[in-house]
Amino acid sequence: MGVVLDDVLFPDIEINFEGDLQVSDLHTIHWEESGNVRGHPIIVLHGGPGGGSQPIYRRYFDPEKYRIIQFDQRGCGKSKPHAELEDNNTMASVSDIESLRIHLGIEKWIVFGGSWGATLSLIYAETYPERVQALVLRGIFMCRRSELRWFYQDGASHIFPDAFAPYMNHIPVHEQDDLISAYYSRLTSDDDDVRKSAAFEWTRWEMSTSKLIPDLKYIEAADDSEFADAFARIESHYFVNGIFLDEGQILRDVDVIAHIPTWIIHGRYDVVCPVKSAWELHQKMKNSELIIVPDAGHSVAEVSIARELVRVTNNCLEKISK
Repeated sequence: MGVVLDDVLFPDIEINFEGDLQVSDLHTIHWEESGNVRGHPIIVLHGGPGGGSQPIYRRYFDPEKYRIIQFDQRGCGKSKPHAELEDNNTMASVSDIESLRIHLGIEKWIVFGGSWGATLSLIYAETYPERVQALVLRGIFMCRRSELRWFYQDGASHIFPDAFAPYMNHIPVHEQDDLISAYYSRLTSDDDDVRKSAAFEWTRWEMSTSKLIPDLKYIEAADDSEFADAFARIESHYFVNGIFLDEGQILRDVDVIAHIPTWIIHGRYDVVCPVKSAWELHQKMKNSELIIVPDAGHSVAEVSIARELVRVTNNCLEKISK
């Protein structure tokens, strides 16, 4: 039997503390802390947007070395209100991360994120570079129009035409020239059935393409209507609005964080977020190390990706303490 995920991750650990932080008149975010209460602070930023944090994310860090912080971004997971789009945007999430840092009494921390979590990590670091000791990024996604078009309109469809067909055919032919907008109109519908069916197709498309070898358990996440509703609704809300930032803003402003030690882990066969974006970021960040994993796609749960993430988190403290 080959190596499985449990072989490369740390054992399960429980939460030490958790709570809810009011971040606006409308939104409350749920946070948790695990690991060593006196360990090195690291914040884990989940994907999506709208994906929510997961217990398994605690296992990517040595619980003796790290004070591990997670939170559910606005509208997803245990944060309230569920699937809420009002006052839910990128800079609000950046503000929430900083509010949580202050709430927990942390001066500086390592920022760890994958996919949309990597996007948010970069934007947070560019906004508060003095608070970030290092970046550990997986599956780089900078939310440029070309990246969004690749996955949601024309690109990944050439590699997974069988998985793309139900996603595309859910939308009438006359609307198929802008699938993100077509889905957004349905995901914001007042009709629960319209919303639910659109959320299912949107989520199934993404989960069908996230691993090098498709994983039925991943794909079945689309069947969880509560998860899919927040995931699809919030993603489409951000993407139809260009994540509420200027096109290309992350690379434009990257000089602000070029000095921060950064590790970039990216699957060679990542269909959701092609490796080109990781390469471009690495070229701009001279203090970064790019690790292209030769036998992986996009998912944090692929063994080869997980192995590299654990290796980096085991060794990066040595570099940043010098």
